[in-house]
Amino acid sequence: MDISEIRAPVAEDMQAVDRLILKRLESDVALINRIGHYIVGSGGKRLRPLAVLLAARACGYRGEQHIDLAAVVEFIHTATLLHDDVVDGSELRRSRDTANAVWGNEASILVGDFLYSRAFQMMVNLDNMRVMDILSRATNRIAEGEVLQLLGCNDPNITEERYMEVIERKTATLFKAGTRLGAVLAQAPDRVEGTAARYGFQLGIAFQLVDDALDYRADGDQLGKNLGDDLAEGKPTLPIIRAMAVGTEPERKLLRQAIETGGRDRIDAVAETIESTRAIDYTIEVARLHAQAAKEVAGILPASAQRTAMEKLAEFAVSRTY
Repeated sequence: MDISEIRAPVAEDMQAVDRLILKRLESDVALINRIGHYIVGSGGKRLRPLAVLLAARACGYRGEQHIDLAAVVEFIHTATLLHDDVVDGSELRRSRDTANAVWGNEASILVGDFLYSRAFQMMVNLDNMRVMDILSRATNRIAEGEVLQLLGCNDPNITEERYMEVIERKTATLFKAGTRLGAVLAQAPDRVEGTAARYGFQLGIAFQLVDDALDYRADGDQLGKNLGDDLAEGKPTLPIIRAMAVGTEPERKLLRQAIETGGRDRIDAVAETIESTRAIDYTIEVARLHAQAAKEVAGILPASAQRTAMEKLAEFAVSRTY
């Protein structure tokens, strides 16, 4: 599915978001400008701001503040990427060297802080305490999710339930906040606001599940990062958790050791085990269930081109190969 087809009903809004992002990245500190433009301009899918725009229009919003909120959500997401890459020691993202690989960990962390603070400046300018409340709570919950994930690194005893808790916090939370905010701007009834929020939540889970599956199966060049990054960082994601649950004793021993030590030394054997146990197929099927839930929730909203695009975005989340 072509993402441009999904963007079409809010194409002008997306262009306005891109312009606003570039404008609000400006700083009189040259290094902030360089790193900010480097990561924001590195070809991301912009799914989170897209979801904000679609939800706002689907809920009947006709103003312009959804442009600001979409940019805010993208800034928060970008800040988490800068911090995550430092924590994970990542060297490649979106087919380019990570900012920390180019400028160092200290600069990446501080520019991530700049993006967080710029996002909150933009929120204040909207003069809407409900917006502030939703996004501040979401940002806090994302941080909790990142810490939970850190605590689970190199732990082969992480359960599927614990894994789901992590991705609900670190990924689904921002999608949920973004689509909820679209309804808030439209001053939609509580029922509609809840519908928009549930859509974002299910979409975010589906998106992260597929991301974790692609880490073991995708074409590395197309994915834009090194395959096996999760294993190298000692992260027990659903493909490896599932493989451990259904694999043979020798397979479980291999996977446990791989998680405990991290690195890519065993990546070929791990990938083979994950394939033979159909753990990736299992992960993608779970993602499909959440994507279908997102589609069903979106279907509650009034019929519109934006609602149709929301349904297609849920399909894209699980059909993509990058």
